[in-house]
Amino acid sequence: MAVDAARTEEGFTSARATQVMSAACRDAGLDDGGAELIRLGENALFRLASAPVIVRVARGEEWLPKARVEVDVSRWLTQEGFPAAQIVEDLEQPSLIDGHPVTFWHLIVEGDRKATYGELGSILRDLHSLTVPDSLTLPSFEPFDKQQLRLDRAVIPDDDKAFLRKRWRELQDRYTELRFETPKGPVHGDAHVQNLMVDDQGRVILIDFEAFCYDHPEWDLMVTAVEHHSLGWQTDEQYADFVAAYGRDLYDWPGYETLRGIQEFGMTTWLMQNVQEDEETAAEYRRRIAGLRNDDAPRDWRPW
Repeated sequence: MAVDAARTEEGFTSARATQVMSAACRDAGLDDGGAELIRLGENALFRLASAPVIVRVARGEEWLPKARVEVDVSRWLTQEGFPAAQIVEDLEQPSLIDGHPVTFWHLIVEGDRKATYGELGSILRDLHSLTVPDSLTLPSFEPFDKQQLRLDRAVIPDDDKAFLRKRWRELQDRYTELRFETPKGPVHGDAHVQNLMVDDQGRVILIDFEAFCYDHPEWDLMVTAVEHHSLGWQTDEQYADFVAAYGRDLYDWPGYETLRGIQEFGMTTWLMQNVQEDEETAAEYRRRIAGLRNDDAPRDWRPW
């Protein structure tokens, strides 16, 4: 049966994602009984109770190419001996269930601490030093690729949509003027500290390869730089550890303000997708859109 992609995307709630997860598990021969939804964002992540597996459900069929990249990147990094999340190899991946790409990942058993910003700087430095093989085809970084879909389908006031579309056009104009100083290479694409996990053996592991690409490393440095300089989410000491481990502070680069605008816009439209889930999410979206409307105002955004 054909699936309407727009309808599938619009109806991506926790309940919908659970239905897709259950169907995917049945197809894969896995028991979904007791599965726990651990995150709903660009994807829905479920932890199975019956096996040490994470099930990742994407919002719609448009995300299938990204799911394929995730699988290919995981295999490559594993071959490189790089500490990264690993797919379940004995399953055909990704699968497409009722218009939703689904992938299965080995559960990472967490230890008793979180990754540090120094560790984030170190793992990004190591990642950016790798050479992408000719056999791995990666896209370029696309800071605006999801924004049209998000804005078309968002359940937000019309004046918010109008403002966001205007800001989107302004950012695209500024983006065309960027001049990067570094060669292209492997880029994670969403390089915040929450995309690191420390397992029960103390190993720091990189996760979430949906935005992985071949581009300039500034896109990875952008995330923590904005979180610190604009949002104040790290202490000065934490950010200094990140900079020392990586070897560069993006704040000193002339293109930082453009990347700051792109990052904050993406953080807002990402959260915007789930405003119908609960009032807490809706309140944080309102906080972020208010911040975008006043570039010079302090940001009181909360990590999500």
